[in-house]
Formats: sequence, C-alpha cells, structure tokens
Amino acid sequence: MSLHSWYLLALLVVAIALLIALINSRVKLHPFVALLVVSVLVGVAAGEGPDKIASSLEDGAGGILGDVGMTLALGTMLGRLMADSGATDRIARSIVSRSSVRMLPFAMAAAAFVIGIPMFFEVGLIVLLPLVFSVAQQIKEQRPEVSSPYTLLMIPTVAALATLHGMVPPHPGPLVAVDGLHADLGKTILIGFICAVPTVLISGPLFARFMAHRVVIEPDAALVEQFTRAETTGKLSGAGVPAGSVGGSGRDRKVRTAPAIVAILVPVALMLFRTFAEIWLPEGSGVLKAATLVGTPVVAMLIGFLYALVALGFLAGRDGEDLRRSVSQSLQAVVGILLIIGGGGAFNGVLKSSGIGDAIASATSTMNVSVVVLGWLLALLLSVSTGSATVGIVSATGIVAPLLTHSGSWEASLVVVAIGAGSVGLNYVNHAGFWLVKESFGMSMGDATKTHTAVQTLVSVVAFCCVLVLSIFV
Repeated sequence: MSLHSWYLLALLVVAIALLIALINSRVKLHPFVALLVVSVLVGVAAGEGPDKIASSLEDGAGGILGDVGMTLALGTMLGRLMADSGATDRIARSIVSRSSVRMLPFAMAAAAFVIGIPMFFEVGLIVLLPLVFSVAQQIKEQRPEVSSPYTLLMIPTVAALATLHGMVPPHPGPLVAVDGLHADLGKTILIGFICAVPTVLISGPLFARFMAHRVVIEPDAALVEQFTRAETTGKLSGAGVPAGSVGGSGRDRKVRTAPAIVAILVPVALMLFRTFAEIWLPEGSGVLKAATLVGTPVVAMLIGFLYALVALGFLAGRDGEDLRRSVSQSLQAVVGILLIIGGGGAFNGVLKSSGIGDAIASATSTMNVSVVVLGWLLALLLSVSTGSATVGIVSATGIVAPLLTHSGSWEASLVVVAIGAGSVGLNYVNHAGFWLVKESFGMSMGDATKTHTAVQTLVSVVAFCCVLVLSIFV
C-alpha cells in the first residue's frame, strides 16, 4: 500500500470518530447534519475540489433517496392504512386468541413477526402495546402463578420487531444496504426470512421463558388502565382463549384479516417473483420484462399500497379526504429517517469519490477477513457508537461496498443481512428504541438493560451465526 492509501485509511478512522463525537457529545448534532459536516470535511481533507465535493454529496444523497426514499414512504403509508383500519390489531388477535398460556410467547412473537414486516420497530411496538398489556393483565388475573407475564410477552415482541426491522426488506436499513452493495432484493428477502425465523424463536420466546423468572416488569398502573379499561373478559385455559376475548380494545369493528395479510404480502411476493423470473425465464421474455417492472421495489410497494388503499380504505367506507389526511400524517414520522438516509448516502458518495473505498479494498485484499464478518462488526460498532442503526447500516455499507465485486450475488445478500444484524446489537441509552421500551413498560435502567438491550444483542449474534452457516452453502 502507498503512503496515500494509509493516509486515506487514517482519514476514515478520524471521520468515524468525529461522526461519533458530533452525535454523542454535548453538541448533540442531528445525525443528518453530522453526516453532512463529516462528509464535507472528508472531501476537503482528501484533496477533492469544491465542485467534486458538491457533486459527490448530491449524487450520493439523491441516488439513495431515489431508490430507497420512495419505497420507504409507500411502506409507511401502507402501515398507517393497516393500523387505521384495525387490521394490524385483528391480525395480532387472530394469532394470539387460541393460544394457551405456555404458547402465548410464541404466539406473540408470531403476531409481532407479521406486524413487523411493513412497520418500523417503534411503530410496530406502539401498535402491539394494547395487545401485550391486555393479554398480560388477563394472565395476571387468571394465572397468578405465572412469573412476570409482561416479561414473557414483551421480549418476543421486541425480538421479532427488531429482527425484521434490521434484516428484512422492505425496511429502510436493509434496502439501503441492498442498494449500496448492489445485492439482489429477492435473494436478500429469502436469506433474511431464513435467518429471521430461528433468530426470533431463540431471542424471543425461549429467552423470554428464561428471563421471566429473573426480571419482573410492572408498567405504570395508569398506562395499563388506559390500554385495558375497556377490555372484555375472557378465560385463559390450557386449551386456549375464546376468540375475540384476548386483548380486546373495546372496538368491535369487523375487520377482515385476509385483505390486510394480502396487503403485507403483495410487495414481498412481487419482489420474489422478479427474482425467480430472472433466474428461470429467458432473456427478452415478455413475462420477464413484466416481472422486472412489478418487482422493482418502488413499483411493488406502490401496488401493495394501492391495494390497501382500496381494500382497507374505500371498501371499508372511508372517504378520500380522510385517507389523504391519514397517509400524509404518517409521513411526518419518517422525515428524520429519510434525512439520515440521505446524509448517509452523501457520506458514502464522498467515501467513493475520494478513493477511501479503494484504499480499504487494498488494505483488506491481503487479509483473511470475511466480508460478512467485517460488515457485521462495522455495523455493530457504528450503531452502538452513534445511537442509530440506520447510521450503522449506511456507513458500514459504504465501507464494505468496494470489497464486493459480484453484484447480485448470494454473497452480497449475505453481507446485507449481516450488516442489518450488526446494526441492532447493543441497543442502549443513545438509541430512541431503548427509551421507548423502557418507559412503556416502566422498567429501571438495569431491567431495561437485562431485557431490551440483551434481547437486541442476542438477535444480532444469533442472526450473524445463521448468516455464517448459510455462507457455507451458498
């Protein structure tokens, strides 16, 4: 390696340290601003001209927002339509309603798994809180011998939501990595789901049964009363719970679950359809062209959203103005995420144009270090340091991208999932999700660390192990 390459590597280390300092120090810059500031400074220090720095920022941010931003916005609006219609609530209740006490952690994990496909971690948790609280209260009243029902139900919920949020498209983090590493989306979805199932089972229900005897969670009584005061009563039994009685919210709206499930699965199915068509159909085939169009993430999400708009909106009797107001409000919650994604794209753009990416490739070309391991470790360290899984993903993606030479390969998809797994680990006080879980369940710092932080770290490690196992065969 040349002296200039070593300089660029040192510059990268300083840039990451400065990014961490700007986000976590007393300055407390928003990650979007911090990413832009560091990007400009890196460009100047690398000797780029003003015009090149500006174009790198614009191309990096614009490219990633063009690919990911629209998909994210459509996914957010789809999630809002499902929540407003009561479909998410009914899906969760349908899964949980016939579960015995022993199986409720598994049922709760399944409910969170389904709800977590189109929803962010925080949104999914808020949607599921009434169900978690109401079922836990019924267990306390009718099965007092059960240790800490809140722990028993909270841990599987967090595990499933965190797993999907970090590892499975169409969530923004995995989509960013898919775009940055030029991975095949269908392959990534397939690997993500294969890794997600054992990860959720181990980190959720099994870990919950282990922790239920060690951590007792008691949420604030006023919050519990707010979620459960309108509950209908039902009797838990070894055979199950009467349908409709578990987690009732006082809303007896008749919501068909089939259209909601279809709305969730349509985008995923279209993306997988494109992948299978590209593998099996001849070049130039009309079906292949159609599959390529409908399987593009933006188009797939648009089709899913339009279906939900009709099936869960107009056919449910909602007027156009009400629907427009609802989906518009849903976008307010993701503005910050979109900005962070754009800032990360700008940072990656400067890394590429300055030659830092090539220096990394040169430095690691003689090292016996797997790109999968490197991606997971970088995402883990950057996420815990900056307090943002998104920052961890976009930064790790930019660093390892030059090391992948085969776009669309199975290896690229494995690296995407590994980076996503790394980004959810060691979730602690500088993460918003930590405080949301802690305050929602009235936990002390110690209990929140033993449960929430431990769960997300276990998710990260188990998922990483699954990726390593799969890397042996693909």
